[in-house]
Amino acid sequence: MDKPKLKVYSDLEVTQEISNRGLTGWYLEDGWLRRKYTTAGWQTTLLAVNQIGFLCEAAWHHADLAITWGKIWVKLKTHDHGGITDKDFELARKIEEAVLWKPATGGALEGIPNKFIQGGT
Repeated sequence: MDKPKLKVYSDLEVTQEISNRGLTGWYLEDGWLRRKYTTAGWQTTLLAVNQIGFLCEAAWHHADLAITWGKIWVKLKTHDHGGITDKDFELARKIEEAVLWKPATGGALEGIPNKFIQGGT
């Protein structure tokens, strides 16, 4: 059975959708929806990459990643549609929520000091 064709957003629409969907830190470059995350180091980078990989696999929609000791670059595009679709925006939202999650102040979950991931461009 053929999959339904998804709307491919124009560059202007992508920029508008980034803002409308509250995807702070995400941007359009060279036809990709992109985001850079800065980590506390190699261990945090690997944990985040595995988390992103799990989300992508669960969504059956895979990101292109570039990693270094303390940085992760995420690129999203719906390859079989030749551009950015709702799949990319929805996966970006999930990645953002998971990677930047921190325990609430005063809650039962303390968190590890200085091991959080920061967004950046």
